[in-house]
Formats: sequence, C-alpha cells, structure tokens
Amino acid sequence: MTVLSTSATGRLGEAMARHYLEGEGFRVLRTNFRLAGAEVDIIAEEGDVLVFCEVKYRRTEKFGPPELALTWRKQARVRRGAQAYLAREGIENRACRFDVLALQQRGSRVDIRHLRNAF
Repeated sequence: MTVLSTSATGRLGEAMARHYLEGEGFRVLRTNFRLAGAEVDIIAEEGDVLVFCEVKYRRTEKFGPPELALTWRKQARVRRGAQAYLAREGIENRACRFDVLALQQRGSRVDIRHLRNAF
C-alpha cells in the first residue's frame, strides 16, 4: 500500500472535489487560490452564485469526520481568501456562499458530503 504525503493527499482530495463539483453542474473558476496568508481550495460558480469551497479529505476515521477539521481559524482564512479574490477580481454585489466538501475514504471508495452554506 502506498502512503501519500499530507500535501499529496490534499491535492488528491481537491481533484476529486473538483470532479464532483463539475459533475454537479458547477463551473470551477480557480483552484488553490492563495494570497497573503489567505486561501480558498476551490472557487466555483453555481448559477449566479460564487461559491468558495473548502475541501477536507480523510483517509481514515481515526480523527472523526473530515468536516471536524474545519476550525474557526481555518474558516477565517477562507473568508479572507474570498475577500482577497473579490477585491483582486473587482467583484462587487455578487451573491456568495461558503461550502465544505467532506471526503471520507472508505476502503476503495470515497464518500463525498457537500455541505452548502457551511459557514
């Protein structure tokens, strides 16, 4: 069995989340947006709504479900990332929301829970 590094696991989770979102009709605009200590894993559109997505992927259930890893500090970093993205792109007066994609490895399959308006 190959053990992935934390960063490789994160990239794999983000790739699966992107594929899931596109399959659900989202239009992915950016991935891994980082600016001045702020970050957003996936920025997408669902209709007229701009969606800032945080991806949490767990290979085991040892530490509980993936969404439990979304601390208030992490939420603040994602919010700052969203503000930075909106400012950088000159976007104003646009409906936005924050979603979480919780991916849980279960043997050879991965379960995805999409939490809309998560925070």
